[in-house]
Parts: sequence; C-alpha cells; structure tokens
Amino acid sequence: MIGTAVGAVVIVVLTGLFPQDRTAFLLGLALWGGVCAFVSTVQRNFTSYAAALAGYTAAIIAGDELGAIGGVNGEAFTIAIIRVSEIWIGIMCAGIVLAGTDFGGASRRLGRQIAELSSDIVNRLSGMMAVADAVPLHIQPAGELVQRVIALDPLIDEALGESPTLRYHLPSLQKAVEGLFAAVLAWRVAEARLRQLPNQEAQREADAFLRGIPDELGIELQKPDPSVWVTDPVRLRRIVKVSVRRLVAARFATPSLRVLAQQMARALVGLSHVLNGLALIAADPRHRPYRGSHARLYIAEWSPAFLNAARAFIIIAAVELFWIFTEWPNGASAITFAAITVIVLAPKAEASYAAAISFTVGVGLAAVCAAILQFALLPNVDSFFGFAMMTGLFLVPLGALMAQSWHAAMFAPMAGNLVPLLAPANQMSFNTVQFYNAALAIVVGCGVAALGFRLVPPLSPAMRCKRLLDQSLEDVRRLASAPIPAPEYDWEGRVGSRLIALKDKAEPHQASKLMAALSVGTEIIRLRRAAPQIGIVTELDLALDMFARGNSAGAIGRFAEVDRRLAGFADGDPRRFCAVRARAQVLAICDALTQHLEYFNSGVIA
Repeated sequence: MIGTAVGAVVIVVLTGLFPQDRTAFLLGLALWGGVCAFVSTVQRNFTSYAAALAGYTAAIIAGDELGAIGGVNGEAFTIAIIRVSEIWIGIMCAGIVLAGTDFGGASRRLGRQIAELSSDIVNRLSGMMAVADAVPLHIQPAGELVQRVIALDPLIDEALGESPTLRYHLPSLQKAVEGLFAAVLAWRVAEARLRQLPNQEAQREADAFLRGIPDELGIELQKPDPSVWVTDPVRLRRIVKVSVRRLVAARFATPSLRVLAQQMARALVGLSHVLNGLALIAADPRHRPYRGSHARLYIAEWSPAFLNAARAFIIIAAVELFWIFTEWPNGASAITFAAITVIVLAPKAEASYAAAISFTVGVGLAAVCAAILQFALLPNVDSFFGFAMMTGLFLVPLGALMAQSWHAAMFAPMAGNLVPLLAPANQMSFNTVQFYNAALAIVVGCGVAALGFRLVPPLSPAMRCKRLLDQSLEDVRRLASAPIPAPEYDWEGRVGSRLIALKDKAEPHQASKLMAALSVGTEIIRLRRAAPQIGIVTELDLALDMFARGNSAGAIGRFAEVDRRLAGFADGDPRRFCAVRARAQVLAICDALTQHLEYFNSGVIA
C-alpha cells in the first residue's frame, strides 16, 4: 500500500513539473523506474517489492493519462486517486481473505528452523572434537549452514507480519540471527586450529578440552533432538551462560586449548542470543528483551544495484521512443509491462533472464486464457455469479499451480495478469481487435524487458564473488594498518553483509576465505584494543604492517615474535591472563593466514 501511494505521488509531481514537456516527462518516468530498480535491489523481501511497486505504479498511472503519442490529458491527480483506491481496495480484500483463511504458523516454522539449525551447529561443535576420522577442513559444509541462516530472513518477515509482539521485539530476533552467524564462525576457527595439529596431538588437545567443559553442557551437546531448544530455551540459556563463565575463567595449559575455549565461549554466547530469541518466539514470560537498536543495513556491493538501475532506465526509455516514433495506440501498455518486468525481476540477479522469459510466457498464456474467457465463456452469462464462476475456472487452478515449485515463475504471471487482460466491466466490450492489440502490447513489453536482461546481463556469480572477496581483503588490510577502531565500528556487520550477499553463488572455498577474512579482522580488533594493556603495541604494529602489505608469511613470523613476548609473562603477573587470551587470538590469526596464504598475500584465487 505504501509503495502504491509513493508511485502515485511521484507521477503526480512529475506531471506537475513537466505539463507541456513530453520529453522531460518521459525521461523522468524512465529515471524513476531506474531509481526504483536500484532501491529494490539493495532492499530485501517486502521492502524490495514495495520499491518495485512504486516504480511500476507510476508507469500504470502515466499510461492512463497519456494519449496515443504521449501527450498528458491533465487528469493525473484524478487518475492517481482512482488507481490507488482500486489497488488499496484489492489489497484490503485480499488481506481480509488471508486473515480469515490463514491461521498463522509462521512463528512456529521460524522457531523450528532456528532450533534445527542451532542443534546442527552444536553437533558440529561437539563433533569437531573427534578429529581422527574427520574430513579435511576445506570441504566442511560451513557454506550450507550459512545458507540456512540467510534463509531465515523471509521467515522472520513473515512472522513479524503475524505477530505485533515479535515486531516490537525485532532486535531480539536480529540478535539471534547474529548469534547463529557467530556460532558458525567460532566453529570454523576452532576446527581450523585442530587441523593445524597432527592427528594424535589434536586428539589429545580435544580430549583435554572436553574434560574442561562443564558436565551439564556436555550432556546437552549429546542430545540430537532439536525440540528441546523450542520447549525449554530458558533452561538451556542458563546452562550456556554458566558454561561461558567457566570457559572464560578456566586456565588451559596451551594456547591451542585457549583457542578452543575462546571459540567455544563465543559460540555459546551466540547461542545464548539464539535461545533468547526462541524464548520470544515461544512467548516464554522469562524472555529478556534485547534493548539494542535494530541492525544497520550494509550494502555488500553497489554494482548490481547501479547496473539494474541503468538497465531499467534504458529499457523504459527505449519502449517510450518506440511508442512515440510508431504512434502505436497501445504503446502505453507496453511501457507499463516493460517497467513491471524489468523492475520486479531485477533483484533476481543471474536468474533474471530466465525469470523474464517465464514471465513473458506466462503473460502470453494468460492472454490466451483471457481470450477464451472473453469471447467464448462470458458472452453466455449475464450475472455476477456466472462471471465469478467463469473466472474462477481459471483463477483457482492457477492460484494452486503458482503455489507449487514446478514452474511457479510462469503460473504466477498467468494468475496475476489474467484479470488485467480481461479488463472486466459492468458492461463488457467484446471488441476482438482492441483485445488483441492490448494483449500484444503487454506481451511485447514483457519480451522487451527479457531482451534487456540478455543485452545488459547482470554480473556473473564468479565476478560477484571475486569482487566481494577483493573488497573484504582490502578492508581487513585497511583495518590492520589503521588505528584502533571506535567501539561502535561494526566489523562483523560489514563483512557479514558480504557473506549474506554470496548466498549460494560461492564455491565452498570462497565462503571459507570470506569467513577467514571476517575472523582475522575480528581478532585484529581485539588484539589492538588489548595491546596497550599488555605492552605489545610495537611488536603487533610490525606484524600487522607486514600483513597489510600482503606478506602473510612475513606476518606469521612477526606474530611468532609477538607470541614469544606474550609467553614471557610470569605466573604472578596480573597481565598473564590477558596475555594468554592474546596468544590464542594470535594463534587464530596465524591459522587463518596459513590456511589461506595465497588469498591473504595477493587477493582472490579463483
């Protein structure tokens, strides 16, 4: 509803600015389409569609007020009010039907997905200790876990739509998702430490670590049933918090054990946020509201958004020019559907062209169905009941088919465009020439948009992955050479947005590199903040300078010197505990550099 209103306001303003200048008006319309394509690309879920709707609503109203060759008729405001009223009435009617037929369940599905994901992460954390028969690190399916965390995003939006309570406590849900990411990252860092050791030594370290964690937590780690995460999240959260305190305070003998303890503690802290989110979903009165602000939106990469904006502008402007030069009476409809297709499908990235083809085929089939309805079935009925039965013969099966995964991209435009093609009225017009001209304009508009996706293709997945990895490497090097970042600097949020942007486009080794960059940056920030307290500022600066210049092997040598300096603190020194923790952070950085030496040296290795 908001997107519709925004589009209507923009087209009225555009008409008022250029009432006698057809060229400026049409260029403004094309530019607005590009802006909406840009915003729909950088936003997600319902907000993304609202931006797309604002773009093509403007095109719909413009098509109604323009003459055969593009002259405005001076009724922009009246047409905008009519169109917005029609769309809002339709939305409200659909909302009432949805409210009366859908009794919820999004919150339960969200809770079940989070519980299953959390249980899998815990199983990986406990399973990594059995290192003797484990598979090599680089093929561990961390990317699959990340994808499942990313897939929670639309589920959260759906749950927010059902529950005002969840919307009010949105920061708790966002913190839960951040906790899942933190737990996955901690698991990878801990496992990387074990992979650097010979099998027997790694097993000894793992056994020693398992003896050091609380028995109650060990028992919970062995439970395969994820339902306990939903049924009793508060009890689990209490166990996790006690375990975190014990892990942080424990005196492990070696830096490797300290790495395992730190990463397990970080994973458990993340899981405590997850359990707090599950308590919210389960409406547990013991839920503790998170008082932080909403997560900030970071744009992983601007290039796809700018490319989509440019493509939308070019396609809409090209159809406008064709309309003017040919004086095609139905050209306005072609502009409208070109705008709909090119804006709505732009966020689908490399799947846009295939989706546009399916959309065009669906619209073509909808035209066939509308022709059958208008010229074969509707002339035989003269009541509203008969009209409803005839249209229901098409809309009900199409609605069922679009809910299936099989060719949903084709059935959705069939269901959505059948009524606009039919253009029902109290007194129907059965003009075949007019109908086929209108249907042809709609199909042509969709086809031109599909051609636009072919002529101006989106960035390939390989190119996007390379750019995201290059940007992350540049950022972590800049972080190494910069002063201590401010407390509000959100390193995890910035790089995490790129991890989300990878989605299923990345190979496992590429996702692993990005997670390594995230881990190295996190440890650098912590080391820089602790360095003045334990007197290693000079040694750390030398190591980080070597790393920032792309010499990871030299940086590992310098970090070894830092480690020797930290190992020199006596048992009675009050700085020893901080020094042991810093040794674990240095070791985690060296593990990541060793595992991805080529990446950290020179950039991305395809």
